[in-house]
Amino acid sequence: MANLTKLELVALNVSSKNYLSWVLDAEIHLDAMGPGDTIKDKNKASKQDCAKALIFLRHHLDEILKIDYLAFKDPLILWNNLKERYDHLKMVILPKAEYNWIHLRLQDFKSIIEYNSAMFRITSQLKLCGDTISDSDMLEKTLSTFHAWNVLL
Repeated sequence: MANLTKLELVALNVSSKNYLSWVLDAEIHLDAMGPGDTIKDKNKASKQDCAKALIFLRHHLDEILKIDYLAFKDPLILWNNLKERYDHLKMVILPKAEYNWIHLRLQDFKSIIEYNSAMFRITSQLKLCGDTISDSDMLEKTLSTFHAWNVLL
């Protein structure tokens, strides 16, 4: 449990390259620390929880973002403004992830491990964007992309 407190969240980069993973990590950290409800609409969080959440969020922002959002004193408002600024990334990532999913073929990889890694990376991107890929979808995708010679086996 002591190691859990040592884990730190990478700061949100102003270029937004790590926004989607930062959002998930920040939500998990806030929930683990206690003030997770402070970034949800219509919350009834105490001032102390709001202060903890705000300190945490500010601590994990790039220096330029800290300056840009200096005036915000409510974690929910800060969270929503960051979401408004960067949430469009889902619309950028989704078409590429869908394209990669459509063109994913087992025979294009040297090993099953490489294929699985690519498949889980693509499905993770799709899940981040709101699409759900079930285990049966992944199994069907794998079986449908076998080379014709291997289907007989």
